[in-house]
Amino acid sequence: QVQLVESGGGLVQPGGSLRLSCAASGSILTIYVMGWYRQVPGKQRELVAVIISGGSTNYGDSVKGRFTISRDNAKNTVYLQMNSLKPEDTAVYYCKLVTRVVHGATYWGQGTQVTVSS
Repeated sequence: QVQLVESGGGLVQPGGSLRLSCAASGSILTIYVMGWYRQVPGKQRELVAVIISGGSTNYGDSVKGRFTISRDNAKNTVYLQMNSLKPEDTAVYYCKLVTRVVHGATYWGQGTQVTVSS
């Protein structure tokens, strides 16, 4: 079993910054994809940013140029640096881990609230 522990959420003013962390622990043999999604009530969960095993990244259109995803392989941890935050970035942010590209297992964290408000 794999556990994902997220941290770093909170309340920030528009234009501010936050850094989210997601640490994976447990029976981790391989990590294919690790990253972040977000969800607001009444809407589907959407891609924020993911980083793939080879190092390539993929960002949601609404965060490109403002958010940066990175990882520390030794710690099985992924980070999301969020700059120039907007009220529409307010959501619960979930960490996701996929073990393999084919027949892999998918794990989700419990979510961390990010609120952008003055």
